[in-house]
Amino acid sequence: MTLLKVNGAPAKKQFGSFFDDWFNEFTGWGNDGGTASWSRVPVNIHETNDAFHLELSTPGLKKEDIQLTVENGLLTISYEKKEEAKNEDLKTIRREFSYHGFKRSFTLSDKVNADDIQAKYEDGVLKVLVPKKTEAQPASKQIAVQ
Repeated sequence: MTLLKVNGAPAKKQFGSFFDDWFNEFTGWGNDGGTASWSRVPVNIHETNDAFHLELSTPGLKKEDIQLTVENGLLTISYEKKEEAKNEDLKTIRREFSYHGFKRSFTLSDKVNADDIQAKYEDGVLKVLVPKKTEAQPASKQIAVQ
């Protein structure tokens, strides 16, 4: 059973999904459809017996502008850059910094403990811990040999 889905597909990558991901990213299909969908951040997903660990590459962002929400079994991580006051004394010759925001969503199963999700931002990486419920964790026990 899949415990975590990314863009409606199981978190585990399959060979054929590379082309689907590439197509979806550049056409706007399969994402939120807004302008933020063009600014995708890469994510690493690791699984342990007791949790999923998400790492999003987000260098240069302010943690105050990052939002995580859980609603109807969907974990959404988004960022929106707040507009800075313009300085009339400063004339910009060239502007290449135009990163306005992103939005990534992950479907959570009922085996995930959404109430205990934690997030930490350090060194340009947003780390999100998505714990599994106790009953979803594989049971381990010692069996005595008689």
